[in-house]
Amino acid sequence: MAKLIKLQTVQNPKGKLTVFERLLPEGIKRVFYIYDSVEQNRGGHRHYETTHALMCVHGSCKVFVKNGIKERTYILDSPETCLVLEPEDWREMYEFSENTMLLCVSNKYYNPDDYIYEPYG
Repeated sequence: MAKLIKLQTVQNPKGKLTVFERLLPEGIKRVFYIYDSVEQNRGGHRHYETTHALMCVHGSCKVFVKNGIKERTYILDSPETCLVLEPEDWREMYEFSENTMLLCVSNKYYNPDDYIYEPYG
């Protein structure tokens, strides 16, 4: 099941620095971001092999997660918080605030055959 992680953040007079490392098995192979999605839902899938980590660099959104047994809704509203999604986690991102930028990192390269678009019953 997905897990919410508080990222290591250092603050000094110059500002904050948040570290995003050692979160995914096999490291990070793909980085993408979602933005300008205020009135759109995103996701609507799960994977066979891919693990993702999501972080709102700016703004906020909700993420509904279901793994076939448990389900939970997470609120991502801080660049210091990261949501790690396991391959079996169905995910739907929605209620994006204005100007949200959702950073997504993946432990696998894009492969359309890795996507499962059928939700759990």
